[in-house]
Amino acid sequence: MADAEAPRVGCGFRGRQGLTVTDCDSPIPVDRLKGVGPRLAERLASVGVTSVQDLLFHLPSRYQDRTHLTRLGELVAGTEALVEGTVTAAELGFGRRRSLKVWLEDGDQCGLLLRFFHFSPAQRDALRPGVGLRCYGEVRQGPHTLEMIHPEYQVRRSESGPPPPQTLTPIYPTTEGLQQTSWRSLTGQALDWLGRGTSLLAELLPEEIPQGLGLPDLESAIRYLHRPPPHAALDDLLGRSHPAFRRLAFEELTAHQLSLRRLRQMQRSIAAPVLAGHGALRQRLRKALPFALTAAQERVLAEIAADLAAPRPMLRLLQGDVGSGKTVVAALAALQAVEADHQVALMAPTELLGEQHLRSLSGWLAPLGIEPLWLAGRHKGRERLALVEQMAGGQARVIVGTHALFQEDVAFASLGLVIIDEQHRFGVHQRMRLREKGARDGLAPHQLIMTATPIPRSLAMTVYADLDLSIIDELPPGRTPITTVAIPDSRRDEVVERVRQACAQGRQAYWVCTLIEESEALECQAAEETARQLAESLRELRVGLIHGRIKGPDRESVMRAFAAGGLDLLVATTVIEVGVDVANASLMIIENPERLGLAQLHQLRGRVGRGAQASYCVLLYRSPLSTQARERLETLRRESSGFVIAQKDLEMRGPGEVLGTRQTGELSFRVADPARDQALLPAAQQAADLMLRAYPERVEPLIRRWLGHREDYVSV
Repeated sequence: MADAEAPRVGCGFRGRQGLTVTDCDSPIPVDRLKGVGPRLAERLASVGVTSVQDLLFHLPSRYQDRTHLTRLGELVAGTEALVEGTVTAAELGFGRRRSLKVWLEDGDQCGLLLRFFHFSPAQRDALRPGVGLRCYGEVRQGPHTLEMIHPEYQVRRSESGPPPPQTLTPIYPTTEGLQQTSWRSLTGQALDWLGRGTSLLAELLPEEIPQGLGLPDLESAIRYLHRPPPHAALDDLLGRSHPAFRRLAFEELTAHQLSLRRLRQMQRSIAAPVLAGHGALRQRLRKALPFALTAAQERVLAEIAADLAAPRPMLRLLQGDVGSGKTVVAALAALQAVEADHQVALMAPTELLGEQHLRSLSGWLAPLGIEPLWLAGRHKGRERLALVEQMAGGQARVIVGTHALFQEDVAFASLGLVIIDEQHRFGVHQRMRLREKGARDGLAPHQLIMTATPIPRSLAMTVYADLDLSIIDELPPGRTPITTVAIPDSRRDEVVERVRQACAQGRQAYWVCTLIEESEALECQAAEETARQLAESLRELRVGLIHGRIKGPDRESVMRAFAAGGLDLLVATTVIEVGVDVANASLMIIENPERLGLAQLHQLRGRVGRGAQASYCVLLYRSPLSTQARERLETLRRESSGFVIAQKDLEMRGPGEVLGTRQTGELSFRVADPARDQALLPAAQQAADLMLRAYPERVEPLIRRWLGHREDYVSV
């Protein structure tokens, strides 16, 4: 299709400083560009590029310096270079692999071998003696001379050839069938459109904000990133710390802050039941507890109590390290709702964790005349119908469940409080669906979201900006630190003997089998085989087994036996990551810990150290370790604070891995990185507040620019 003059598109609103914004980034189809037919458009769409604007935000992953020619006699192995020369010979080679070998010489009679393993007959005919070439590639030391393997090349039509590029050459993320030459041609056309006086991309941030941060304007930043000058700092570009990258990252962070603030505004505009409560049930539970609450627990409880007593929905994230006492806080919050004649639903991501909560809540609430109801996916037929009727009729005041709480026929009589554990295991949409189930008479239930996975402040500010934050930053007294050691699996027999000795002293132990392949079935098979081998080696010990494919009642029976001291050693998969609390368990073995992230390892380790005795975690790794795996295990061995570990995990793995794909699938970033760009977050928060207050007409276009089809996230 012809390269037509870009049209002016937009919504034509005017900012408060007199800035006319003539564009809301209305998408211009990519097939308006020259050379883009249906097949190429389909390939572009496969990597998320459907418009000219998408092309501008499809940024290079690296750059090559092709701005100057290197003489063949000056080439150095291990470097990339742009060279020119004349073909002096070409022949087919028949070694271990068939190849086309082309000898190139320049005016200094210095030579270079070009080697092609994939070539067409037309290519072979074109690379004949006497043809002038310009090539770019990595220089390698071959058996006899310097070589380039599959260089990019073009036939030189004249003696001198065109001048080298005046900018660094971008290398774009791509897919099969899309060559770098196509990407450079298409982004070049998009940049041309940008410079024709059209408002292809509006400057939506108030101009004083980027200027105050020393950042360039949007168009300058995009031009620089697609075509950097020869003197550009490559390290800054590759590390995405260059001001041009930071300009785009800042705008994206601001867009996410705006989306979450708007979600918060929408949620806060809804009324909620006032759950003041008379306090009698809470007082009875406090007196019955065999321990005193920590100052951190008391502080968090006061924050929650104030929220529940207000006529707007509580939206609070409760963070606390493993063993910090979040569950008793949740129980006291639930009693405040029950005191106000409302129901409470606690949702857990797995049956194992839900069953643990059920045991804890039953132990605390049953003496008060409140028997929690349990609803899971395994409940079927008449049994399930009876449970659902108790919920709908209001007889069940505290309900613990899994995803089964989402099902269509589940209804509540008067749901006042929703407690969601391990929020990162659920998507935002799921949390909203449960809230909608509880909406009644124009009132929405309060929400308390708990996580035992410490979230670095930078990530919490980015992903959970729609929630108030409470942190239990204090462990109950009497907890002993966990000693963590890393041992190669070549010393497995020593570790087995250590388990024998610990259990002989009356202690209990976990043996955790981590994922061997991306298959739950194979993981469960590995756990079963490990349990069999350990039972043979440790015949005097009582060995139990749990994994994700053991049915709920059977798994519950094993867990009860372990908690009661009826088993010495529990072999398990990572299903025990959260929610398992056995004070007498003081030793944990984690096989293949190098396969897990830091935060998950810390969660597993938190299953021991829950009593007064000294506890140990053995990381039984498989050699050789990668540099990153070694760094992970050393961090876990050295650090005990979940928040320090979570920050390191974020730096090493990124937000998608730390939070899990179910959460970040709706919050993935295109340019920004909450770990790398955390210094920009306070300014992004301020920018979002300013735009909502002074430039509301720019909010929607900015959110749409960066969230695109994910915009429904903010309107749940």
